[in-house]
Amino acid sequence: MKKGMSEAGVTLIGNGFIALLCVLLLATGPLQVLSNSLYDFNIRQTMLQAPHEDILVIGIDERSIKEAGPYPWDRRIYAELISRLEEAGAKVIAFDIELYTDSNNPESDKALAEELAKHRNILIPSHAHVEGEFQRTTTVKAGELIKARSVTDPIPIFSRSVYRTHINMTLDSDGVVRSHWMQIDTPRGVYPTLSLAMAQLAGLDVSRFLDLPLIDKRPQSEMLIRWDGKKNDFETVSFIDAWNGTVPAETFRDRLVLVGYTAPGSDQGITPVEKHMHMVYAHANILNQILTGQVITPVHKAFGMALALLTMLLLGFSTWRLKANAGIIAASGVILMLFGGQFALFAFSSQYLDVMAAAVCGVITYLGNLAMKAYFETRQKNYITRQFGRYLSPDLVKSIADSKREIQLGGISKELSILFLDVRGFTPLSEKLKPEEVVDCLNRLFNLITERALHNHGTIDKFIGDAAMILYNAPLDVPDHPYYAVKTAYEIQKGMEKVRAEICGKYGVTLSVGIGINTGEAVVGNIGSYLRVDYTAIGDHVNTAARIESHTEPNQILVSEATYELTKAYFEYRYAGEKRMKGKSVPLKLFEVAGVKGAPASGKDGIPASALKKGVFRWRKQIG
Repeated sequence: MKKGMSEAGVTLIGNGFIALLCVLLLATGPLQVLSNSLYDFNIRQTMLQAPHEDILVIGIDERSIKEAGPYPWDRRIYAELISRLEEAGAKVIAFDIELYTDSNNPESDKALAEELAKHRNILIPSHAHVEGEFQRTTTVKAGELIKARSVTDPIPIFSRSVYRTHINMTLDSDGVVRSHWMQIDTPRGVYPTLSLAMAQLAGLDVSRFLDLPLIDKRPQSEMLIRWDGKKNDFETVSFIDAWNGTVPAETFRDRLVLVGYTAPGSDQGITPVEKHMHMVYAHANILNQILTGQVITPVHKAFGMALALLTMLLLGFSTWRLKANAGIIAASGVILMLFGGQFALFAFSSQYLDVMAAAVCGVITYLGNLAMKAYFETRQKNYITRQFGRYLSPDLVKSIADSKREIQLGGISKELSILFLDVRGFTPLSEKLKPEEVVDCLNRLFNLITERALHNHGTIDKFIGDAAMILYNAPLDVPDHPYYAVKTAYEIQKGMEKVRAEICGKYGVTLSVGIGINTGEAVVGNIGSYLRVDYTAIGDHVNTAARIESHTEPNQILVSEATYELTKAYFEYRYAGEKRMKGKSVPLKLFEVAGVKGAPASGKDGIPASALKKGVFRWRKQIG
């Protein structure tokens, strides 16, 4: 299979797994937690915290319980409160309290019943039983009212005089109140929720809240609550003050009054805007929503799924088309646009579009494709390093690849050890053997040279026919580079014994090499034109190394005096005399390597990583 097809196949399979993961996330529900958090954020950030002025809460607070006595109270107190509120001109009075059983004082129950019978604007709620008999769950059908198996009403003497209404709260799976059943179908008929019943008694048009848009697969008449105020935002008076008449009568005139518990620890729930909200304020928020005509419309989930697919395709495609930095910016921009657009849609039109699936699946797609792209790029980089490492030092290739910069022409002056090697007997060998046999012989020889040079931190500058040029201390800094140059030459000559025997046995010819080494300042770097760059070294000391090699005998290693002085502690030398070099006015002293005596610290323990890293840094500066 071709490489391109292989990458395409892996990419296709990888994106298949990504798509499967996204489907599993959408099907199993983990994203719902994030979606709920996003919805709650939208609600909190768009709250006006200025509820309708007609709403008034009378709180059964801690002070009221302390002054009026332990709860439950004598029901004559409620009768007296109703009488005072009616005299003050309250429009509707709704009790968010339970009066499902007879009290210990029948006369007080009778007094309350008589007061209720005088008015047609009082609400005392019922509780619908929608959960199963043995399980705290209920089965609902999309598009139908939720059905209750039974309902608990106030005691008959109360329920004869008040309208039917329920105070059931709707909890999501995380226990948070985000929506509400505006109507419940019970065996005794349809019961509106307390807030809806209040609005109906006040003569408001509530038709739009009876025909609400469906929320996914939830029942008919379930409404997303537009939380617009916390408990401190609603005007609230203490029950004891309203009862004993210390609150001015005009406070209650034409108001929609909710009476409920506000004492700590009583009738509380978790909402998107408060962790411990008394539920009387939940009814107040719903009533405020009806009075202000606000309906949150959930956008159909099909749009969210389509948006998720589009985001996945966009981010997946852009990952391969853009460079890493541009890809990150593009991906971040897409995600920000998703959330920004979603929030703007909610804030200005009260339409809630769940973009969490699109955002999460888009990020997963981006990261997955980024990982695959990084894998292929690393594999390609390694492939190039291996291929060009046959021509250049792997360290040099790695430095060029890691720099991520175009190679610039130029060089620096630094101390190098330069090794020149030439094959002796090559001309008669090429005359006796076939071309392919000549190549085989040279390959055996150059394999040895390459292996020893790279092992000793050398950079193979070039092979020139049957000759080679090797640099030490470039492009990376190599401590004790003269030692490694001489060590390379010594190991090559030792290895030639085996290579020479193999070639002689196979082809009947003899090969040998002469090696010359010099140490000194040279200019090293990228030299050439903008079309062709060669990393090499030039200078007088480079020429001197080449001249030294030309004076060697077969199987001989000659070094300059400079190299000798730097390595005499590690190798045994024989003085080879003075040689006059071409272009030199003064003869050079040469020394022949005869054996090994020892090694510097870097030769025993290896070159420290810090030194090599420093060399990489310097090389990057050169090519930058």
